[in-house]
Amino acid sequence: MVSPGALGLIAGNGIYPLLVAKAARRRGVSAIHVAAFENETDPEIRSLADSLEWLRVGQLGRLLSYLGSTGVKRAIMAGQLAPKNLFDLRPDFKALILLSRLPERNAESLFGAVAAELAVAGIELLPAYTFLEDSLAPEGLIAGPKPKRRLLDDARYGFRIAKEISRLDIGQTVVVRNGTVLAVEAFEGTDAAMQRGGTLGRGNAVVVKVSKPDQDLRFDVPVIGAKTFETAARAGVRLIAVEAGLTLLLDQAAVHAAADRTGISLCGLK
Repeated sequence: MVSPGALGLIAGNGIYPLLVAKAARRRGVSAIHVAAFENETDPEIRSLADSLEWLRVGQLGRLLSYLGSTGVKRAIMAGQLAPKNLFDLRPDFKALILLSRLPERNAESLFGAVAAELAVAGIELLPAYTFLEDSLAPEGLIAGPKPKRRLLDDARYGFRIAKEISRLDIGQTVVVRNGTVLAVEAFEGTDAAMQRGGTLGRGNAVVVKVSKPDQDLRFDVPVIGAKTFETAARAGVRLIAVEAGLTLLLDQAAVHAAADRTGISLCGLK
């Protein structure tokens, strides 16, 4: 368990950073200093912060300077950045130096390099699920109706395929129906892959989301939230399967309500 003290929060989009901040307060964290990103971070985070700095994606030097000025010794990355903003990257001098050293420029290498820069500055990057350990998906049926055997067979098949594409660093989500892979996630993200595969699945698609082998949990934890169910419902998905123990359920009450409302099952697989 992480002891109370000041915390740096590098906040991406969605409700994830808000949930981390609220959970950290409940656990006795004395101060939260937020590095927020323009056109990404929910402005509501301001109400939970002792200090806040708005940044553009790519301003690594400013990020390090801000967190260093707060005196924090621990930080968390929570929430994604939209892929379009990674393509619109306008790196500062510090980020340009970092990028020049990277043989591969994928999310893992980029965020890993940022974590190394934070360590040089004396700031430990904590696992992204810190303070939300109780929200990790359990094994078995989690929410929604009990799924039919055919759907569970597709989930187990999709789990094996998803693990393989994640090992190749292609994506972490697949869409399956009747033992056939309908869509594989790549750079477009989970929602777009789900919509594409769900259209082909004609109301009987299964979505499977997993972690990568040896995934760096400091900045890359798979998440499922109520919004996922709304997208899945529009796409004609019947079952969402996630990797138990390594997937965060964002706002569990909202997840259960969304599963009941849409009639979509949520299961945790090992």
